[in-house]
Amino acid sequence: MFDLAGKIAVVTGGSRGIGRATSIALAEAGAFVLVNYRSNEEAAKETLRLIEGAGGQGELLPFDVADPGAVDRAIQGAVERHGRIDILVNNAGISIDQLLLRVSSKDLEMTWATNVGGAVYCAKACIRPMMRNKWGRIVNVSSVVAESGNPGQVAYSASKAALLGITRTLAREYASRGITVNAVAPGFIETDMTFDLSEAAKQKIIDQTPLGRIGRPEEVAAAVVFLASEEASYITGQVVRVNGGMYV
Repeated sequence: MFDLAGKIAVVTGGSRGIGRATSIALAEAGAFVLVNYRSNEEAAKETLRLIEGAGGQGELLPFDVADPGAVDRAIQGAVERHGRIDILVNNAGISIDQLLLRVSSKDLEMTWATNVGGAVYCAKACIRPMMRNKWGRIVNVSSVVAESGNPGQVAYSASKAALLGITRTLAREYASRGITVNAVAPGFIETDMTFDLSEAAKQKIIDQTPLGRIGRPEEVAAAVVFLASEEASYITGQVVRVNGGMYV
């Protein structure tokens, strides 16, 4: 099951957290993984080392997802080297947490440019080679707060909710071309983004989670690998919630 041998995958924000776990899991399933990062080259190299240590293959693909020109150049270069792009995981994202009255226009613009614009630019660049091959998988990494909301995260939750609209629209636009588009919506997961929360804040979230624990990046990655596989070929436009029951 979940044999991705011969597939070429792009994982944005692949240098750490969910992106790193997803890169490794895709490689373990047989995909050649292009690990995207913006600035943390050492962390991206560590992801590549872990991929190779697990018996997989990949390469680094540096670009800023918020820069449409950089996205096009990087993806075009990858297609020229490898002949195709089969799988895109839109994982790159930022979170600038502020209550509404403290959200600046810069905060909103930065969040939107990366979390929403980045996903659109990458999907647009990757869909072209997918259409030529009449096969493709796009998985957008959203968040539980896209559906539940969360105080202090108006910009972040709005951007992650936008990903769900993008998912459903692209699923309808490209189903006839053999391309499926789905989303995963993680809950509280052990990543750098949640590391700085106080123990009290973490415990409050755990208390609100029926499974009573924090999720692991590998558990989100497993859902992504499934959605990227042939076994998920009749699933499109859907949201897979990996949240321990936090939102149902």
